Amino acid sequence: MTSRRPIASRNARIIQGAARRLAATDITPNQISQASIGFAALAAVAFWLSGIGGTGLAISMLLLAALAVQLRLLCNLLDGMVAVEGGKSAPDGPFWNEAPDRLADILILAGLGMASGAPGLGLVAATLAVLTAYLRELGRAEGAPADFSGPMAKPHRMAAVTLGVVAAAIELAAIGSSLSLKAALWIVILGTLVTVLRRAARLIAALKSRS
Repeated sequence: MTSRRPIASRNARIIQGAARRLAATDITPNQISQASIGFAALAAVAFWLSGIGGTGLAISMLLLAALAVQLRLLCNLLDGMVAVEGGKSAPDGPFWNEAPDRLADILILAGLGMASGAPGLGLVAATLAVLTAYLRELGRAEGAPADFSGPMAKPHRMAAVTLGVVAAAIELAAIGSSLSLKAALWIVILGTLVTVLRRAARLIAALKSRS
């Protein structure tokens, strides 16, 4: 456990180059964090539109949603790099680093629920996603290192959503159904539930170890 989420792609040359270019502009890390909300909202709208039109529109909107989810993750990666490596951190940076993530999770997972025809499941997934972050930040408030453990931390959730949505688009084109959406939603729910329980157990153990 560390205070910064370990992400292998942070070391990729193309990502480092993009972070350097952004750091050289007037764009702030907070603005990049705020942009992630816009991409999450775009994903939610695309999910909603995928259920109200024909097959062609549904496929297009699902692919747009998958792209928006990945752009949200890119913003999440670049904001920290511009702040830390680029030396552009701000006093209110911790707020903009966390709050947009929680809203983005809700928008994307609730949107996936609408697209799958199970909005209730989408809200369950969103609630569990927020709980994982709550437990991590509760641990930090108690002096413990940030717990980014899985099996369904944020990057894993968004990977599952993206793969499920792309699979659903292919499924729609091939056989006219989109059961992959609900399958992805259940994978996210079950994996995130395990993550919540695991982080809770690790936090309780860490607190007890102080006595």
